[in-house]
Amino acid sequence: MDILIIEDNEEISTLLHDFLSAEGYSVCLANNGEIGVEYFEKENPKLVVLDIMLPGIDGFGVCKKIRETSNAPIIITSAKIEKEDKLNGLILGADDYMEKPYDIDILLAKIDGIFKRRYDEDKIICGDIQLDKVKRKGFKGKMELTLNVKEFELLQFFMENPGKTLSKELLFQKVWGFDSFSEPQTLTVHVKWLRQKIEDNPKVPKHIVTVWGIGYRFE
Repeated sequence: MDILIIEDNEEISTLLHDFLSAEGYSVCLANNGEIGVEYFEKENPKLVVLDIMLPGIDGFGVCKKIRETSNAPIIITSAKIEKEDKLNGLILGADDYMEKPYDIDILLAKIDGIFKRRYDEDKIICGDIQLDKVKRKGFKGKMELTLNVKEFELLQFFMENPGKTLSKELLFQKVWGFDSFSEPQTLTVHVKWLRQKIEDNPKVPKHIVTVWGIGYRFE
């Protein structure tokens, strides 16, 4: 999971979700502090966009809770513009504080900047397959692959665990998550699609190898 948005305004959260998803980020939404903390612990996102005025635990409480276990970047967005509120958020460990209403292009630029500074080294190469985790692009040789979000995340997990036999249950959990409404058969379909894109001969795969009765191994 790339980005967790904790925002109780449905219009804002939906807009952010659609905008960031269109930029290639995987996004999860939470509409209150308690759910936000729960999703953070479960999904382990790389970055959090956090509203302050939330029902239940407010954004300051969520920020403090996250900082007890993680240094994941946090961007606070809030209509609270007093100096004390900004200082409080930064003291609690937020990486940035944006006043509402904000320009979504500026928010995206901040997010892109954080990902580049922190995750730019995350380029994975396995044989003729390469993934750029920041730009979320995949290549076979010099040819760019057309990958949807889940194909990219599945290929990324394969390439981060080369040579390991990965169970179908583990792959489904890591890519689709515990709370997914997708059927486990979805994994089989995505593996088929990936093979069509990265294998020289999808019927005789050399990269994504089936381990019968267990799952798959990436070579």
